[in-house]
Amino acid sequence: MSLSLFQPVTMANFELKNRIVMPPMTRSRASQPGDVANEMMATYYAQRASAGLIISEGTQISATAKGYAWTPGIYTEAQIAGWRKVTNAVHQAGGVMFAQLWHVGRVTHPDNIGGEQPISSSAVAAKGVKVFIDNGSAEPGFVDVTEPRAMTHDDINDVIVEFKQAALNAIRAGFDGVELHGANGYLINQFIDSQANHRNDEYGGSLDNRLRFLDRVVGALVEAVGAERVGVRLAPLTTLNGTVDDDPETTYVAAAELLNRHCIAYLHIAEVDWDDAPDTPKSFKQALRKAFKGTLIYAGRYQADSAQAAIDEGLADLVGFGRPFVANPDLPARMEHGLPLAQHDPNTLFGGAEQGLIDYPTYEMAGSEAPR
Repeated sequence: MSLSLFQPVTMANFELKNRIVMPPMTRSRASQPGDVANEMMATYYAQRASAGLIISEGTQISATAKGYAWTPGIYTEAQIAGWRKVTNAVHQAGGVMFAQLWHVGRVTHPDNIGGEQPISSSAVAAKGVKVFIDNGSAEPGFVDVTEPRAMTHDDINDVIVEFKQAALNAIRAGFDGVELHGANGYLINQFIDSQANHRNDEYGGSLDNRLRFLDRVVGALVEAVGAERVGVRLAPLTTLNGTVDDDPETTYVAAAELLNRHCIAYLHIAEVDWDDAPDTPKSFKQALRKAFKGTLIYAGRYQADSAQAAIDEGLADLVGFGRPFVANPDLPARMEHGLPLAQHDPNTLFGGAEQGLIDYPTYEMAGSEAPR
């Protein structure tokens, strides 16, 4: 195998130690009250700083951007200070880290956003979608999302300001850059995908109109922190949280062309990753590569050999490995040396404390025994 997956690479102004990305993964362990990143999270990310690039778990940009209980925010001074603990630890371990900025739009419940009604591109509920709440009772759990209200022009302008301020806060907190979460059925996605957007103004209808909100948010982020510190994550073929586009290949090639005009650092494509999901067509990947000239990241069901193949074919520059990073803090070393990978405990993915977060050993620490 060529060593290019494990060799250094330049991304915008950053020198990355390899082409391996730890992508955003919700772990729901922020300190309460206040949704504040903490020392436990700092240890977790620092343990995985051998990745070329770490992208934080989704981080809500405001109190009403939150979709799930116990996820961290980046809009208060306490939250900024909490994240500074994380970025300091990652940098001391030699890592590069971007903050994923998140507004869930309609994928929430009033109990998670102070009793407010959720907002979205349109007053269309996400059918069959549930979110995790903690309403202060003894029985937090999953509940159905509620119907959102369609965003007014003032709402749209306010959220753009919130994204811009969150980016500035992220840099204050020590992050090297920010990633806009435009995937998985959340707010940006609710404007892009045709079946979620029923607007008849300049933010709905035509493809150019449905991409307008993305365009304006990315423009605000670039203005705030510089194009070299901005990435965007999109999920062209997923239908998570009820967002569906009638012609995703056309839509997302156009989105890639738009993002290329902003000269952002990277475009991060989340592929469908359930067990029997179809592969993303190679022709589509080639079209995305032609449309976007910056660093291109793919994530979803990759192993070392398939990641290497994607790089060798010129389809990807970096590759993200999600769940493998949960149980393998030393994932790059394990992959490079062909060592067996530990399996994560699905019961400890969300919520809880140190168990299932920072107690997975490196292969070396586990000794000669098979990793758990």
